[in-house]
Amino acid sequence: MMQRERGYILAGFCYLTVSVAACCAADREDGNALTPEEKAAGWTLLFDGKTMHGWDDPRMKSPPGDAWTIEDGCLKANRNPRITEDLFTQDTFTDFELMLEWRISPGGNSGVKYRIQDHWFIAPRESGAPHERFEASVERSFLHPVSQRPQRGQDYVIGFEYQITDDAQNGDAKGNFKHTAGALYDMVAPSSAATRPVGEFNQSRILVRGNHVEHWMNGVKVVDSSLDSADAMSGIQTRWGVAPHVYELLAKQPKKDCPISLQNHGNDAWFRNIKIRRLL
Repeated sequence: MMQRERGYILAGFCYLTVSVAACCAADREDGNALTPEEKAAGWTLLFDGKTMHGWDDPRMKSPPGDAWTIEDGCLKANRNPRITEDLFTQDTFTDFELMLEWRISPGGNSGVKYRIQDHWFIAPRESGAPHERFEASVERSFLHPVSQRPQRGQDYVIGFEYQITDDAQNGDAKGNFKHTAGALYDMVAPSSAATRPVGEFNQSRILVRGNHVEHWMNGVKVVDSSLDSADAMSGIQTRWGVAPHVYELLAKQPKKDCPISLQNHGNDAWFRNIKIRRLL
């Protein structure tokens, strides 16, 4: 073989090697991919980085929702949408291990909900009706359900929540440790603050086996509790005592095989590299 031809071949080989390495680096940076080891261990990718495949896309409903889009390889919760609604998986899960990365906007609030019992639109109050607590409005909407998908409104999800916030600037988080990032919202505070600065992605892990739950944040276990623990039941009673139907759904959990949702709380939030492994 001539020296020049050997040089072309070696140059081409080096180019191919660098290109493959660059692609692999890009995949690692963007996430939204499974390694061969993860596939062998039973993990399933919930977001491909490009489409809403596997999710109940609000944009396809009538009227179309504006709470969720895809941006830079992320599922993005949009601030101040006309219809505030979660993004639900099409599949349902009983016992599972979920991993994802998320980023929150300054002062923002979001979450991941699981063991979801139901969700319904909040019915508007009649003109002249007295002011009521939000929890009471959820109960009223259960008793008098909205018959059609509205042009504007909020679809409220009854379930357990892995809280996502900007702890430093969000007023809800600053007022209650059980409302800080990683908490089992309103029930169990995280054992430590393990979030990264706002603007950076955090890695979260949720493990649900029966009623036992673990919340992890950036490799640190911050919640190890149970959905029927004394703390959880106390939180349910304190918040939902004025809403007996909601209380019963959370306290008794008639549904165990449920979708998982990413929460739109009216603030920008980004989610990527979302994967799940069934434990049952």
